[in-house]
Amino acid sequence: MGSSLPGRDLGGASAAGQQEERSIGEILSDVTTDLSVLMRQELELAKAELKQTATRAGTGAGMFGGAAVAGHMVLLFLSLALWWALGDAVGLGWSAVIVAVIWAIIAAVLAVMGRSQLARVRGIPATTETVSKIPDALQGNEPPRNFNTNQFSGTGMENPR
Repeated sequence: MGSSLPGRDLGGASAAGQQEERSIGEILSDVTTDLSVLMRQELELAKAELKQTATRAGTGAGMFGGAAVAGHMVLLFLSLALWWALGDAVGLGWSAVIVAVIWAIIAAVLAVMGRSQLARVRGIPATTETVSKIPDALQGNEPPRNFNTNQFSGTGMENPR
């Protein structure tokens, strides 16, 4: 007839009968294992998203830092240009203005690039979405899953089911 191993149907036993043969300890063990895997996967997802967010924020902040240095150079060269222009009224003053205009262009480009990098920072949306589904999953109201095969590749958290 039926096998003594759960999950095997060798003698025509129904699936409902198979479920009744499992002990509460086995069921709790499965639930604990599933929750542990779920929490590890959520942690890995959060870490990956936070790393991406921090990289983008760092790049944007670095570009703003570059814009600040370039802005400082603009003030320096404009000050020198005004000084030389008033002092000499020819030649040296205009060359300082040209250098200051070049630095102003560099500052503007870096500021625009930094702003666009910071606008791309999104936080951790996938983790927020999946963590919000945990209470439904614990109550048995979990929606059907559509896993992308590359979603967990390389993390060591591949779901064997």
